[in-house]
Amino acid sequence: MKATDLVVVLGVTVSVAVGCGGQPEAPPVEITPGLQAFVGARIIDGTGDAPVDDGVMVVRNGRIEAVGARDVVDIPPDAEQFHVAGRTIMPGLINAHGHVNPSSYTEESIEGQLALYARYGVTTVFSLGGDGPQGLAVRGRQDTPDLDRARLFMAGPIVTGDTPAEAVAAVNAVADSGFDIVKIRVDDNLGAAEKMTPEVYQAVVETAHHRGLKLAAHLYYLEDAKGLLEAGADLVAHSVRDADVDDALITLLRDSGVCVCPTLMREVSTYVYESRPDFFDDPFFLRDADTAAIERLSAPANQERIQNSRSAQTYKAQLEVAKRNVKTLTDAGIPIAMGTDTGPPGRFQGYFEHGELALMVEAGLTPMQAIVASASDAARCLEVDADLGSLETGKWADFLVLGANPLDDIANTHTIETVYIAGNPVPGV
Repeated sequence: MKATDLVVVLGVTVSVAVGCGGQPEAPPVEITPGLQAFVGARIIDGTGDAPVDDGVMVVRNGRIEAVGARDVVDIPPDAEQFHVAGRTIMPGLINAHGHVNPSSYTEESIEGQLALYARYGVTTVFSLGGDGPQGLAVRGRQDTPDLDRARLFMAGPIVTGDTPAEAVAAVNAVADSGFDIVKIRVDDNLGAAEKMTPEVYQAVVETAHHRGLKLAAHLYYLEDAKGLLEAGADLVAHSVRDADVDDALITLLRDSGVCVCPTLMREVSTYVYESRPDFFDDPFFLRDADTAAIERLSAPANQERIQNSRSAQTYKAQLEVAKRNVKTLTDAGIPIAMGTDTGPPGRFQGYFEHGELALMVEAGLTPMQAIVASASDAARCLEVDADLGSLETGKWADFLVLGANPLDDIANTHTIETVYIAGNPVPGV
């Protein structure tokens, strides 16, 4: 007759067989390095499929080997077991529009920002502009089962040019450097700047496609969105904010398969510091907050400047248009890729991504739709879905362990207990 004693240390369960006399009958099974089994959690796989309430996910050398209900997934006896009953596992968040370009652009500072993103559960970042060779060096070290910070993909320098020839040269420089995507701006900053002309952006799109790269377009106006889609743009990198989207735009998006990255929190960042925002007192924010930034943004002079800023107050009003447009596009079946434009001052990396999920739900999306936008749809829109974006066999094991179910309340993404990237726990969570 046998009994089984379960010993739980730091979330790891080890089974030890004992005989009737209390003496071990056989040595325990030796754990195979790099083999893990996460047992008992609710698993949201990020595809929009119904969650598995008593799930098992097996990870080997950083990639998912099996995932599903406990009664259909075999748990290898030599796996390190993590018993996570009562928790929820979901994919790591993918930010389709962030930035890692501080004033001190070094490999060390980039990795520091990627570690910060990761501690908040953002496991992949597309940095859309301002990137250089240091970022390429950091990206070159991420395709490994030892990774424990967010993955990075980059647009390089934002392409500009007054003529097609100048812009084409800039695109070729981005492509020659080995960046992942091309980024342009077609925006007059509420009348304060000159927009890139259709002639120039058409040349940019054609050259990017010739070089095998997608084109992400920063925009603001409805008519520019239509023009860019007609020219062949591949990602709408901000919301249309000057007007409600119409059937013509929806048709262009549907016919082209282009995704929209709303960046609602970007609008919030333009006006929210006109007073002290509530999130300055949120423990989830404060656990990794830059206290110097809080003091600077809370200064009365800064608050007064924003209160009197025409652009800040315009963006504040247009946020409501952007939210309506997200709901309209979602209802029309247009894929949404979660993004925030985090990185610049006042746009807090990691924390703002959770704010983006909340705003999408506030706009009328379900929590599941918001999760899919931050997982499988974001990965597919940016063509990294072969390896990322959902908890499926063969993909990197980038996921969150939450203490509460985000399908009940999207704010439960704040209940992060552990973040894993390639099966490795992120330090500092």
